[in-house]
Amino acid sequence: MPTVMSRRRFITFIAAAAGLPLLLKAGGAQARPARWDGTALGAPASIQLFHTDEARAHAAIAAGLGELKRLEAIFSVYRADSSISMLNRDGVLENAPDDFIAMLTRALSLAKISDGVYDPTIQPVWQTYFRHFTASNPDPAGPAPRDLTAALALVDWRAVEVDAGRSRVSFARPGMGLTLNSGAQGYITDRVTDVLRAHGFDRMLVDMGEPRALSTKPDGSAWRIGIANPADPSRTVATLDVVDKCVSTSGGYGTLFDPAGTFTHLINTRTGSTASALLGVSVVADTGIVADGLSTAMLMAPVERRQLILKAAGGLKAIYVTPEGVVSTVEA
Repeated sequence: MPTVMSRRRFITFIAAAAGLPLLLKAGGAQARPARWDGTALGAPASIQLFHTDEARAHAAIAAGLGELKRLEAIFSVYRADSSISMLNRDGVLENAPDDFIAMLTRALSLAKISDGVYDPTIQPVWQTYFRHFTASNPDPAGPAPRDLTAALALVDWRAVEVDAGRSRVSFARPGMGLTLNSGAQGYITDRVTDVLRAHGFDRMLVDMGEPRALSTKPDGSAWRIGIANPADPSRTVATLDVVDKCVSTSGGYGTLFDPAGTFTHLINTRTGSTASALLGVSVVADTGIVADGLSTAMLMAPVERRQLILKAAGGLKAIYVTPEGVVSTVEA
């Protein structure tokens, strides 16, 4: 199959100059790192925390993974039995989980802030690209214009009806579809973080698709996050010292529909065209639910609207990286 549906990460964790030490002093005891690596909503995921009790650390991570499993059953578009898949199939979701209502409410708020630049109802267009490029001998020029036009007619965040009191979500028109991948990863990161903190841990990196740093490392230094050049992932072009922040990164390179990288998973909600594979943007915020989704909006937003969106979102910072390794920052 010629389709390239891979997810690549262009954000890395960097320790102090000598590398992350195996043993660090924390409260008079030696704090050791514990790590888990896996996937969340189809993307690479990890948990890193420091502990003085290995059994307690493993129990906390197990509880965090239990929370991940619970939330994937709500948000994963790759599972036929998930809440979001049932909504997309039936056009209505009764007894919608509280987490689904909360995340969807945030997504619709971001759609309003960005005037639809970010729109969670883009799923029909995504499916159009997916069907096209997974068919036998797909036209490298992409889906037929008529197919994209038909799919774009179903994209409208205002046509999503949320009745929180009745735990009910529905579409105003048949054929609509929802994706919360740009947002749910940050939301899951926050929820898994909450579970780990409830188990008594407060120095950690939790990355369920978007990395969030809690407190400092045991030696008091900040976590350092490196942002790589999409054209050369081995080269870090910017570094961020992060304490109690989440960094959400979006770029067309995250999922490519075709081997040439001409068509990516980030789609213009008005034209149906896709974002460049070699442009990235990172948003820094206090939590995952705030940062995630906003990075997608900032990548797709026209230059003249970027500050307005950031200001409406609470006055945050976005960091852009070009294939040439040029880094620019937009703040509001």
